[in-house]
Amino acid sequence: MKMLTIVALISALATNAFAHSKVDTTTPEDGATVTEVPSEISFNFTDDIRLTKVNMIHQDAHAVTLDLGDQTSFSRAFALPLQGMGEGIYRIEWRGLGVDGHAMQGEFTFTVD
Repeated sequence: MKMLTIVALISALATNAFAHSKVDTTTPEDGATVTEVPSEISFNFTDDIRLTKVNMIHQDAHAVTLDLGDQTSFSRAFALPLQGMGEGIYRIEWRGLGVDGHAMQGEFTFTVD
């Protein structure tokens, strides 16, 4: 019985590890310094995801929710328009759902100098 419990636990953990899509790349890249505010940001995930909310925080200002537009279906690539707020550090926080229904979230930053 103990062995069956261990096998079930390992199987459940392995399933959860593969159920979540990870951010593969972002534009601008996480931690990058760019000379101009980009007109859009993009995300590429390792598996399909449906974005549910993306916020932009400039320096220590309040969060601005970015418009997802018609990007409401599951995909691996997303591009969102960005209204720049000048030089400084930008933090992009995202939330989404994996195909399996699991909630996911993450963030990346870039600097405009």
